[in-house]
Amino acid sequence: MIRYLIIDDEYIAHDIIKGYCDMLPNMELKKSCYDALEAFEYLNDHPVDLIFLDLNMPKLKGFDFLRTLNSPPKVIVTTAYSEHALEGFELNVIDYLLKPFSFERFLKAVKKVKLKPQETKQVLAASTQHNTNRFFIKGDKKMHQVNEENILFIEAFGNYTKLYLRDGMIVCNEKISDFEQRLPKKSFLRVHKSFMVAVDKIASIEHNKIHILTHKIPIGLTYKSVVSTLYNS
Repeated sequence: MIRYLIIDDEYIAHDIIKGYCDMLPNMELKKSCYDALEAFEYLNDHPVDLIFLDLNMPKLKGFDFLRTLNSPPKVIVTTAYSEHALEGFELNVIDYLLKPFSFERFLKAVKKVKLKPQETKQVLAASTQHNTNRFFIKGDKKMHQVNEENILFIEAFGNYTKLYLRDGMIVCNEKISDFEQRLPKKSFLRVHKSFMVAVDKIASIEHNKIHILTHKIPIGLTYKSVVSTLYNS
């Protein structure tokens, strides 16, 4: 079991990290700290194996806090600033995650924490089970957790993307090509230069349109042969 501590002054960062850790079977949150002084006081009496550490915090900055620890636990830096990466590795942090980071990137960092053989197997099994099920995207000035099962279709929207879900729509800061790389090809199909669809949500295909619930998604001329493989295989 990896006992971990989150040190970050942003509540949403705590939610994201804890959400990712909850996907793994061997992670135990000991405390959520919102500044380094709170963490320093906690660590005086409570050992942990791993710290998720933000850098830009009030009262005491992340690396300044790290230097105060005589025998620091493993540290994964979580920050929006890339310019401090070299300094972090000089302080022996095990990884440096730039916000917003995906579950896949998070899992890669956590795997670097030294585990017992059995726990390592559990983490690897969890990655197989979860790394394509849920992810976070940024939209409307906040991070949204999305379950792939809830995606109906995706539409390019200028420099943004509209993600249509069972329960609403999110305008997010990613390109449709990013989703094409992220989502499993067996479950999601590009049917137009501006549209991707969840294959299992297709109700019917009629002429040059795909019907998903009340939505009609156009089929691009260059994508007709790709779409036809759904029913001509």
